[in-house]
Order: sequence, then structure tokens, then C-alpha cells
Amino acid sequence: MAELNGPPDPETSMAAALDAVAGALLSVWESAREGTASRVSGAQLRAVMVVEQFDGINLRRLAARLDMLLSSASRLCDRLVAAGMLEREPGRFDRREIALHLTPEARRLLAELRADRETKLAVVLAGMTPAGRDALLRGMREFDETARRLQAPSVPAPGGPDDPHRPTGQGEDWPEEPDRPTPAVWPSRTAGPERMGASREQPTGEPPVARTA
Repeated sequence: MAELNGPPDPETSMAAALDAVAGALLSVWESAREGTASRVSGAQLRAVMVVEQFDGINLRRLAARLDMLLSSASRLCDRLVAAGMLEREPGRFDRREIALHLTPEARRLLAELRADRETKLAVVLAGMTPAGRDALLRGMREFDETARRLQAPSVPAPGGPDDPHRPTGQGEDWPEEPDRPTPAVWPSRTAGPERMGASREQPTGEPPVARTA
């Protein structure tokens, strides 16, 4: 009886092989991570790294980056502030918004973590051939670039809905208006009665715009 499933494609075979050997790299990272375990948890370390990458990020964006509920992210930040790892200040665009920044203590923690990781990685790399090291570096750089491109298909425009520094009260915090016919002149919210009356005039042949209470 013929097999229903053919041989796996090259990408699937490579993914399985990479998954099998990635354990060694992860063990090096975890070993370095143990040096920070007494000061921050794994979730707290992730939050610190996100704030480092997006300095001034607000709480809503941080929660989205961590894939956490807003309330959970808020409690996480409270603990980091109490531990001296994060500080809050009014946002640059909206003073009612709270922006998050790393403290010098948090930056020292990240520097120590990375130095420890580099030391442990260097021990392993020293046992590899020069050709193997070069191939590994080229492959990992391409892997990183591809992963970043897939995770973030477009660069958020400054002030756009995906901008981590976009002030609250705009974008996702406001409900989107439903689609509706566009009149010749749409009245502004601050327009007076005369302006409102003039704006309701429609060009010949266009359906009138429904009035709302």
C-alpha cells in the first residue's frame, strides 16, 4: 500500500533538525538567565527588554507586546517600579498618558546578563572551526532578519495606530466610525447651526445623508 504522505519538504526537515539542536543554545541562555533570577522573574525580564527596545512605551502597548491582559501588565509594572527597574513619567504627546522608561539599575542588569551570555557562548564557539562559526553567524543573521520581517510586516508610521508612542485618546482607544456616504461638505464638530445647515446640501443626483439625533 502506497504511503499517503510523501517525504517532508526541505524546510520541514530543516526545522526539525534546528529544533533538535537549539536546545544547546537555549541551555546557554538559561544558564545566564539564572544569574538574574533572584532580582527579576522571567516575565519581568521580558517586560524590561521590551521597554529597552521601545523607550517611552505606554502600558497598553507593553501589554500587547507581552501578549498580556492590561491589568496583568499593570501589576507587572508596579512590581518593576517597586524593584527599581522601571520609572513612570507623563507621555511626550499626552501628559495624561504614562510613559515607561528603564532605570540605571535595569540597564546594569541587562548589561550583566548579556556579558554572562557572551562569555558562555564564547566557550562553545572556541571549540568550533572558523568555517563553522562563520556559517553559524551568517545563518543566524538571516534567520533574525526574516523572523523580524514576518513578525512586523510594516514599520509603524510616526503617530500612526501602531506607533508605540502614539498618545492615548487616539487610534485604538477611540471607536471607529462606521462607513457612510461622504457628503460634499462634511460639517465639523464645532460648526454652528448656519454651517451645519449649509453642509447638508447635496449635489444633484446624490442621495441625502441621513440625519442623526
